[in-house]
Amino acid sequence: MSGQRDSGVRDLGRLAGGASAYALGDVRRGGRAGAGLPGDVPGVRAGVRSDAAAERAGRGGQPETFGEEDLYPDARTALAKLRDDGLWVGIAGNQTVRAGGILRSLDLPSDMIATSDDWGVSKPDPGFFRAVVEASPWAAEEILYVGDRLDNDIKPAAEMGLRTALIRRGPWGIVQQDDPEADRVPTMRIDSLADLPGRVAEFNAGGR
Repeated sequence: MSGQRDSGVRDLGRLAGGASAYALGDVRRGGRAGAGLPGDVPGVRAGVRSDAAAERAGRGGQPETFGEEDLYPDARTALAKLRDDGLWVGIAGNQTVRAGGILRSLDLPSDMIATSDDWGVSKPDPGFFRAVVEASPWAAEEILYVGDRLDNDIKPAAEMGLRTALIRRGPWGIVQQDDPEADRVPTMRIDSLADLPGRVAEFNAGGR
């Protein structure tokens, strides 16, 4: 599947009464790219670097760190609502092992948190999105991958058969918002994570 919507599979969670998997790439503002940071911003590392020296690079020799105050305001509430609706929620992106540990320590409402360093492959490599599918208990066409970049998130995820939601957020959300593919490729477009529960319910009801 390369971004084309398959009308034969309308319900994202048809196998479990509406439950399905959501891999979110946008829960944290600022910092390194991935796992919600807003996308892979220019000047932020691209690729996989997991050693301590890499983690300290560009930070004056200090290990990377972030906290609750660095989350987007809608992140925790939106994640909680998705899980309350019976959905499996995962967070994954281009990030270090250390960052993954920090995200887990924040006790976000999610079933899985993983990073490119955990998997040894980074976006937009197809292997990253294959790992998303393998980490989820759902088939690719039952997963909605949320991201803010067409090139790094939406297109490669769609090519792996995942449903996709393009969020208008961060620098890439602005730069790419008028790209013709921003309407053609994603399963849906959203302005915030708070939009997700309602849009997913609408999608699963067949009212896209």
